[in-house]
Amino acid sequence: MSGRARLWKILGGIAGVPALILVAGWAVFVPSMKEPRYEFAGAWGGKGSEPGRFNDPTGIAVADGEVFVADARNGRIQVFDLDGNFRRAFGSAGDKPGQLGRPMNLAVRDGRLYVAEYFNDRIQVFALDGAPQRIIGGKGSGPGRFNAPGGVAVAPGGDLYVADFYNQRIQHLDADGRFVRQWGTTGEIGIGAGTFNYPTDVALARDGSLFVADGYGDRVQAFAPDGTFSHKWGGPFAMNIFGPFNGWFATATSIAVGPDGTVFVADFYNDRVQKFAADGTFLTAFGGTGAGHGRLRHAMAVAVAEDGAVFVADFLNNRITKWRKGR
Repeated sequence: MSGRARLWKILGGIAGVPALILVAGWAVFVPSMKEPRYEFAGAWGGKGSEPGRFNDPTGIAVADGEVFVADARNGRIQVFDLDGNFRRAFGSAGDKPGQLGRPMNLAVRDGRLYVAEYFNDRIQVFALDGAPQRIIGGKGSGPGRFNAPGGVAVAPGGDLYVADFYNQRIQHLDADGRFVRQWGTTGEIGIGAGTFNYPTDVALARDGSLFVADGYGDRVQAFAPDGTFSHKWGGPFAMNIFGPFNGWFATATSIAVGPDGTVFVADFYNDRVQKFAADGTFLTAFGGTGAGHGRLRHAMAVAVAEDGAVFVADFLNNRITKWRKGR
């Protein structure tokens, strides 16, 4: 082999090193799809203030055969059957009991609807027929106070877990609204384990594990039933690196745990919902930018029914979409 030929062989080998690193990195940080995509099963809504129409749907919950939707700019909760037929609405814009100030992610537990109110800095509790029952919290940074709560989860005994958005923390309150503990340092953004970058929502698994949509941190954090940090996922090392790839996020705005323990995350700017095993293993994703069937324009909120159907608040399209597991 001539000297020139040897030189080109060496240079070719050197040039191949970055390619090998790229391929290896892709395999590690961009997981493959392990389940079929969910199939579009229907949609309802459209922009407006009439019954069954929306002006910024920002939260969703499913319970007892009904779908509850936070209709933010209309200052109300709308209720539908599982096929999207309108049943009732309650609430109006304001800050008095029974009124709502930008309702966000919702939770239902034991015949009560819990509403995180972003503008009113509180959690408001309603009976499922819309009768207001009580208010928890109020504006502030002290224990049991909130600064734009984005989501709430409720344990079987009535304890509350609240994503306290601008306070950069998750608060745990007892059933009477008394402060128990918090995760994160009040007012401080962080990208390490147990710190937050504008958390938006929380969900509880049946075993008591807590999952947090760490919104602008572009990741999910999981905590064991005893409150200790367990694991995190989303992008390389779950360190606030956003992107459109499998398992990555571009602002995680809502989180829900399905009846089988799998975790669904609304991936806002990627216009999709992603599904994971409880350990963070990527399973599938569905949606995609657009206004047609099977498309989403900013997936804002997600909820899962007992039969496995998934409901998504399709923010810019001002509608609710329904999805079924693919075959």
